[in-house]
Amino acid sequence: MTAHFGELLTAMVTPFREDREVNYEQVRKMARYLVDNGSDGLVVLGTTGEVPTLDRKEKLKILQTAVDEVGESAKIVAGTGSYNTAASIELTEEAEKIGVDGIMLVTPYYNKPPQEGLYRHFSMIAEHTSLPVMVYNVPGRTSRNIEVKTLKRLSKVENIRAVKEASGDINQISEICRVVGDDFYVYSGDDKVPLPLLAVGGHGVVSVAAHLVGNKIKKMIQTYKQGDVNRAAELNQKLLPVFSGMFLTTNPIPVKTALNMQGKNVGPVRPPLINMNESEREVLEDILTKQKLL
Repeated sequence: MTAHFGELLTAMVTPFREDREVNYEQVRKMARYLVDNGSDGLVVLGTTGEVPTLDRKEKLKILQTAVDEVGESAKIVAGTGSYNTAASIELTEEAEKIGVDGIMLVTPYYNKPPQEGLYRHFSMIAEHTSLPVMVYNVPGRTSRNIEVKTLKRLSKVENIRAVKEASGDINQISEICRVVGDDFYVYSGDDKVPLPLLAVGGHGVVSVAAHLVGNKIKKMIQTYKQGDVNRAAELNQKLLPVFSGMFLTTNPIPVKTALNMQGKNVGPVRPPLINMNESEREVLEDILTKQKLL
């Protein structure tokens, strides 16, 4: 089993046409662009991909498009998790048939399952696939944190091999890295945290900003791993304005706006998300201009 998915994964946007139908040609172009610009792999059907607004047919066609375009040169990780365990199993099985390299399972949201419920949810889905599984801990969105002791248990499940850790709690991240084995990989789920995460034993990042600065993020990670900590810190500091800009408002509104400013034609967001207002656009444009991204 492939133990990890690479150092830099991009949480890929879902391009829409102006009528908000999926633009599959742009899905293909965006997947190729990201892989050609630093990404070792793509997380498809995640938060940044507006997955709650996609129906089953759209999800499967998006996955098939990404696999067809870059499946031979990059890892494709499919976001197949939801609150519904049975539905997550079904989508996971369909994604495996398409030929993805792994799956990502978000923490069940809204009803706040107890830790034992989280363990059983992830374990049950993992039992129904031969693919490596990345658990996605994002308590700011789901209202439930996967505790360290639960992740330690999950790391002993044969094919649960990674966590996208977006708690923002470096103490928790440090403890996870301490208690899991060397064959379990900890990824940052926040663009601002990869460098501290690497310092405490993490492996890489699932990034939004990599849509704009993928090669630079990749260089920062590699520079750190080559032992030049000071240079990696300098690279990280230069990237911080871009990282902040991607969260001026709800993700993926800023990154889609930035990509459209660059002429990449990823289209609008789907309701209930809305476009950036004029003042937010001005701040974002200023950041991109100063970073020479426009």
